[in-house]
Amino acid sequence: MELQELEQRLLNIESLLLSQKTVLNFDEAAAYTGLSKSYLYKLTSSARIPHFKPQGKHIYFNKLEVDMWLQRNPTKPIDGADIEEQAETYITLKRMGGLR
Repeated sequence: MELQELEQRLLNIESLLLSQKTVLNFDEAAAYTGLSKSYLYKLTSSARIPHFKPQGKHIYFNKLEVDMWLQRNPTKPIDGADIEEQAETYITLKRMGGLR
């Protein structure tokens, strides 16, 4: 087995183990979310992502809360019929002076 293949398998195993945890440390949260550590730190320092500092120094995350945070502001896919309906509504409102 090639070294590259072994490394990839090890990364896959680490990912699976990470998904089983309920509390993530800072490095694990960065790896789990795919966010850079500097951006994650900015989010925590501005309290824009839920986190815990039980001893005032180390930062921890509840995986369920991180999942909910990642899934905020959902968007729905638009199919062709929805686009046509939205266009008709826009045109009608524009003609009636409802949009400027």
